Amino acid sequence: MATSIKRLHAGPRMSQAVIHGNTVYLAGQVGKPGGTVAEQTKDVLGSIDKLLAEAGTDKSKILQAIIWMADMKDFAEMNAVWDKWVDGPNAPARATGEAKLAGPEYLVEIIVTAAI
Repeated sequence: MATSIKRLHAGPRMSQAVIHGNTVYLAGQVGKPGGTVAEQTKDVLGSIDKLLAEAGTDKSKILQAIIWMADMKDFAEMNAVWDKWVDGPNAPARATGEAKLAGPEYLVEIIVTAAI
């Protein structure tokens, strides 16, 4: 039996979320350009909350988070926001690395996979 695939906010290049079976895969989420690392992280986490809710799940069911930062010197600033947001007892597997993001105005990008 084939499992259906549902795409949320699909565009010609990508979807913001793809649901396959009981798993939702989010595209990399970025915050409003030009904000601080903390502001962009809050924006990103808000987008993640909205997409997960639309998919029928929430942050307590995140399986994995991959965080890309423009500069690892800002790791503590991002973590301060993350730590207030994450569901501690249900914290996901997580990796954080430094990468050149889509443009210099972006400081943080987060990709998550969650169960439904």
